[in-house]
Amino acid sequence: MAGAADGPAEDGAAPEGAGEAADQAGPAPEDAGEVTDQAGPAPDGAGEVTDQAGPAPDGAGEAADQAGPAPDGAGEAADQAGPAPDGAGEVTDQAGPAPEDADTPAPGADGAAGTGDGSAELSEAQAELAAQRELRARIEARKAEKEGTVAAGTKLSGQAADLLAAVRAVESGEKPGASFFASAPAPRRPAPVPAAPAPVRTQASQPARVAAGPEALAAVRAVLSDGGAPDSLAPQVTDALGEQAADVLRTDPWQLLAVPGVRPEQADGFARALLGAECGPDDPRRAAALVAWTLERASVQGHTALPIAAVKAALAERAVPDPDEAVRHAISEGVVLVFEDGVAALDGETADAEEDEAEDEAEETAPVEVLLGLDRYALAEESLADGLARLANAPVKDDGADWAGAAAAAPTPSAAELIRAVAGNGLVTHSGGEAARAESAAVVAAAHGLGLRAAAAAHTRDGRRRLAGAVGAERAFTLAALLSGAEGPGRDEDGALALDVLVVQDAPQLDVEGAAMLVESLPDGCRLVLGGDPEVLGSAGAGRVFADVLAARAVPHVASRTPDPGPIGELVSGIGAGELGQVEAPGKEVVIVPVRDAGEAVHRCVQLVADSVPRAIGVPTEQTQVITVGHGGSAGTRALNAALKERLNPGPGRFAGFDPGDRVAYAEAPGRTSVGVVGSAGPDGLHLDCGGEPLVVPKERVESALRHGWALTAHQAAGTRWPAVVAVLPGDAAQGLSRAWVYTAFGRAERHLSVVHGVDQALPRAVAEVPAPARTTRLTPLLTALLRTPEAE
Repeated sequence: MAGAADGPAEDGAAPEGAGEAADQAGPAPEDAGEVTDQAGPAPDGAGEVTDQAGPAPDGAGEAADQAGPAPDGAGEAADQAGPAPDGAGEVTDQAGPAPEDADTPAPGADGAAGTGDGSAELSEAQAELAAQRELRARIEARKAEKEGTVAAGTKLSGQAADLLAAVRAVESGEKPGASFFASAPAPRRPAPVPAAPAPVRTQASQPARVAAGPEALAAVRAVLSDGGAPDSLAPQVTDALGEQAADVLRTDPWQLLAVPGVRPEQADGFARALLGAECGPDDPRRAAALVAWTLERASVQGHTALPIAAVKAALAERAVPDPDEAVRHAISEGVVLVFEDGVAALDGETADAEEDEAEDEAEETAPVEVLLGLDRYALAEESLADGLARLANAPVKDDGADWAGAAAAAPTPSAAELIRAVAGNGLVTHSGGEAARAESAAVVAAAHGLGLRAAAAAHTRDGRRRLAGAVGAERAFTLAALLSGAEGPGRDEDGALALDVLVVQDAPQLDVEGAAMLVESLPDGCRLVLGGDPEVLGSAGAGRVFADVLAARAVPHVASRTPDPGPIGELVSGIGAGELGQVEAPGKEVVIVPVRDAGEAVHRCVQLVADSVPRAIGVPTEQTQVITVGHGGSAGTRALNAALKERLNPGPGRFAGFDPGDRVAYAEAPGRTSVGVVGSAGPDGLHLDCGGEPLVVPKERVESALRHGWALTAHQAAGTRWPAVVAVLPGDAAQGLSRAWVYTAFGRAERHLSVVHGVDQALPRAVAEVPAPARTTRLTPLLTALLRTPEAE
């Protein structure tokens, strides 16, 4: 790897800490988490990029770094990836390993106006949320029709109710607990006939959320005041619990935990104030709420379910006297669902003679993990598995014979292989780096040439721009806009997307709910290609859809053999393989800038962006992006953005902290960030220019969903590329490093990568030894059961 050291910059803020945790009890001070860097001395010098050899660069892992201010007095909501105003508190408390900087917008900032008459045209984010709610309603209705309600629990249906009935059978002595382990699993149902999709819509016709009325808000404020909680929480409470929130809280004060950012100790204090002597740690209402809260927090880290042992351990940490009983109660109340052999685990009885007789036989089989999950993610995963099976099993709309000519004319052998796979299959996966994107684009071009309705979707606006250059603007969309109806071919008479072929790039950024909504929207016979780079950071939402589909090995898969070009491509490909080697960079494509501490890291970063890269590399400042490990700390996005604004666009922040010309990052929806430049402000909000595309941030979302954007986290940057990237890796980031973070951050650069290096040997160790944090999901076994291959049999 080629490297060079830049001279000190003129100004800077204190650098940032190593990744932020996923949940927070209150605003953290601006210098929270500052740790001195351990890097070697940076040489003095002329402050411009040279091509001297230098040490290998380094990456820093990100924590579930979600943007947005938390409710007053109730702890801040996970510092979500959507940009929040500079200075917002950092996330500080988390249950288990923090995911990468899962960039999600702030609680209550989901694109819906808090007030208003709903007459204004909806934003893309609002339409997307409305579509998500419609999907969930359809899934639940379909489940109810297929499975019905089981009398074993009035709030349960389907598998959860059956398991509850089995629990009661064990408790009554009708059956031993071991019998559930010995019994064969129930057969999986075939892919169902899809329910009627949503009606055709080019724009959502209803508001994404109806604001609570003044009477409901007043009643909630009264309850909050009685419980000693700030009444400013009232909008978030009604948003989470509905119009009857006041009655719900008086009946069960621990339902306050449903509000993002509220912590158990705060809910306990609220309950004590309302219930008095009736309040106790063994209250079943408290136990059920804590189970749900534990699983909700796990979803922020990407899990769709958790092992039952992990849930019980979390309950024990919260002083729940009997975690086993707490889990049993949560299941009986329909708060959570239990999967696999959950009944036997809940029974808790010791092995009996019957188990002993089957011991040898059981040892030959792999142990079955017991999982608990929220119905929201359970339904989405099951619907997604059913939908993928439907697409894979349905006959495609032509016999594939005409695709031979298109394959012969493909630009690369990998593209030809992909076209042939798509010709005869309804569902295909495709993996590769940046160069592989051209191969999936070739599928769209081939399908269009055959007269089929074909389109391609990307995660970000920049991804759509790059797609449009390959397939034409009329066939390239963002996935969110395609699903919301803001872009795309529209819907057919059945409400499905009017498509015969859909290629989805950036599939690793798909969360389970978004993927379920996508698959539900596709008609029978449509070919779906899920493509992307499996080495990049995963989705900001729950699930690991692309990785799970690959792991199932149940559909055709094409791995690209087209390497990414140039020194940066060589460097990033090596990182993906777990190796951090030096690369030849005769054109200064890769430069290392060693620093001694976090303060120097900020100075060097500002100097590179403002002076060295434009002068020595020829990439202007506006095309250079800074990427760092998280929002908080002494070299996080807040500190770096403050320093970069002072140098590049100083001003008083006349528009809610922003000035015309400021680069900003707007969290349109969880896990999807658009980078633009502030133009002006109007009665409708703040006007941005996102690469020539106008975008308006509603006034009520400016504070919660907008940040300065000269510096981003790697999750915010996923799906976007820039001509030049400056990766800032302060010494206090060493513990958060992972191979996926380094791969993603370095891979955002097209022509030039500068690495401000302060983590010494932590980078090569992370690349070689630290994978991305694992996620617990259920999609792979669901797909394996529905799409059994001859090899699997």
